[in-house]
Amino acid sequence: MSDLSRIRMAFVEEQGNGRLCHESSLVARSLRDRGVDVELFTPKKIARRALPLAAETLVVGTIPVVQGALRQLGIEIPPPDDYPEALHAYLYRRTWRATLRDVEFGVWEGAPAVFAKPADRLKSFTGRVFRSTDDLYYLGAASRRQIVWCSDVVVWRSEYRIYVLHDAIVSVDPYAGDPSVALDFDVVRCAVADYRAAGAPCAYAIDFGVLSDGRTALVEANEGYGLGAYVIDADAYTDLLLARWLELSCTSMAR
Repeated sequence: MSDLSRIRMAFVEEQGNGRLCHESSLVARSLRDRGVDVELFTPKKIARRALPLAAETLVVGTIPVVQGALRQLGIEIPPPDDYPEALHAYLYRRTWRATLRDVEFGVWEGAPAVFAKPADRLKSFTGRVFRSTDDLYYLGAASRRQIVWCSDVVVWRSEYRIYVLHDAIVSVDPYAGDPSVALDFDVVRCAVADYRAAGAPCAYAIDFGVLSDGRTALVEANEGYGLGAYVIDADAYTDLLLARWLELSCTSMAR
């Protein structure tokens, strides 16, 4: 387990009236079991700067909430890195940055289908395949100037989230497709080693899947301070969030 000696308490986001989402529930239970004081809060308290935040007070919640806490503490927020350069060899498809206007124009012009998702962590629409003008409906009023990640359309037979703490894979959670279609773990272990050698965060998740041709490929990487939880157990999940919070806060304080 992660070192809790540097954490004096934790603020955990609630949905109102003490209701917790799955992720918040996991962390609150794990920390309380380990004797850590847990205080629930709503996002309004972050917006109003109403919490006594410090590097030693873990903040758990949605990505916008945790980013708000980091900003208040003067901690630099890492830029999104969905497709780390060290892992490009595991993509097995083209990826590129464009604007949403480029995607929309391509659809109207009859360009080949493309998968697109916001490049910013604050997502204005859900990533999806754009094949026809009917798909543009899902963009709503999203700014066409925003930067998006685009990639060739591929078929995934199965998809898994790989949770990593330092050099260890602590959980492998299927979340889409056929869970009987297993990953090639030699590929996954090589990817984890390559990412670590290139300076990966101490805690993160990488999503891998099996393509229609049987190859194990990278879906995307996920920042460790705001991870969705699937079947990972409470202690392992909490250790990941805690380790990344301490890494970010300690790096900031050292500057």
